Amino acid sequence: MQYKTIDVEGLSTFYRECGSKDKPVMLLLHGTATSSYMFRNLMPLLANDFHVIAPDYIGCGNSAAPQHSKFQYTYEHLTDYVDALLEELRVEKFYMYVFDDGAPIGFGLARRHPYNILGIVSQNANIYDEGLGPEWNDRKQYWKKPTKELREKYKAIFSPDSIKSQYLTGEKAGSVSPDGYAMDIYNSQKDPDYLERQSDLLVDYQNNIKNYPEYQNFLRKHHPDMIVAWGRNDPRYIYPGALAYQRDDSDVDIHLLNGGHFVLESHCDEIATLICSKWGK
Repeated sequence: MQYKTIDVEGLSTFYRECGSKDKPVMLLLHGTATSSYMFRNLMPLLANDFHVIAPDYIGCGNSAAPQHSKFQYTYEHLTDYVDALLEELRVEKFYMYVFDDGAPIGFGLARRHPYNILGIVSQNANIYDEGLGPEWNDRKQYWKKPTKELREKYKAIFSPDSIKSQYLTGEKAGSVSPDGYAMDIYNSQKDPDYLERQSDLLVDYQNNIKNYPEYQNFLRKHHPDMIVAWGRNDPRYIYPGALAYQRDDSDVDIHLLNGGHFVLESHCDEIATLICSKWGK
């Protein structure tokens, strides 16, 4: 495993890398409130079959984090930087693993470069209305009237207790290491501007939902080879969103795993086996 930084359009971008450069690229895209650290256990399991690259988005993990007042924290803008990173690394065609809010970034790349996508792993990465859990109903009301008071209220999503709950809900007791949520809690508290960045992205998520039809159209038109590995107990992105992929892409293998939102934490070996069995060399 190597840990690298590279200048992308004037901002330092951190990424993890392993596997031979002679192998096809597997791009791992984390959620916006996490970092590439979430792939720490998966990457070595993929390294024999893929050249694995896992970046930290701008504002996340070990990448540069401009103040929210000086940088546009939207999914489209974050996609710009991942796109530019791939150009800097001279990566053209690639598989991608998308998780959580990595979906708008990954499917944003697919919209821009549809013929560069070799295959997709969707792990609790939703692009369907039926995959939105009950909590999104209140957020839709917030988007209609985004008051300062509601912005402050929704910062509780990124509190230590909430972060820990997102990892443990829906998982068997003792199956999830504290390492993942401890790192996310650390990253959420090391910079006072963190909550503002995440708040900007929460508001922008409504634009991601508006793009769902375009993501679905990409699937219908291009039929990428897909694995959907979904924690069926996830209350945020509920499992009907996993099943909906089959409506638009017949080339999809759906696996509902007995876990929650961060099912990779408890089912890493199983997910790695699904990927390497399907696409490994």
